Amino acid sequence: MTKIPLKVRKEIDADPAYKICALHGKHGHVCGGRITMEHALIYAGRQIQEKWAIVAVCAAAQEVDSFQDARTMKKELNIWAALNQATEADFARFPRALYGSMKVRLNRKYGEYMRPEESGIIY
Repeated sequence: MTKIPLKVRKEIDADPAYKICALHGKHGHVCGGRITMEHALIYAGRQIQEKWAIVAVCAAAQEVDSFQDARTMKKELNIWAALNQATEADFARFPRALYGSMKVRLNRKYGEYMRPEESGIIY
């Protein structure tokens, strides 16, 4: 895992949505542990170092700390959350067919993703 660039880290630190798990209350996810940042997407063999591609998830959703090897990570949900944070401008630098079709497929499977503040979660 690579470090998050300072510019992106500052954007993440300024966004209150990154203080709680992006999967909180979604599809039976039970949160546990500290909030971690997960690079949900990889392109050309490298982690995408942009805010939209990094999701704040609890330790259980990333299988770290005491959740190591607990089989609590559902990577597809992390990808679903990341793709729904992206704007059309964010997708412009990557193959639309790849991420656009993936977003459509995951939204059909899991429904439209709502950021925590849109779901009524208070920080």
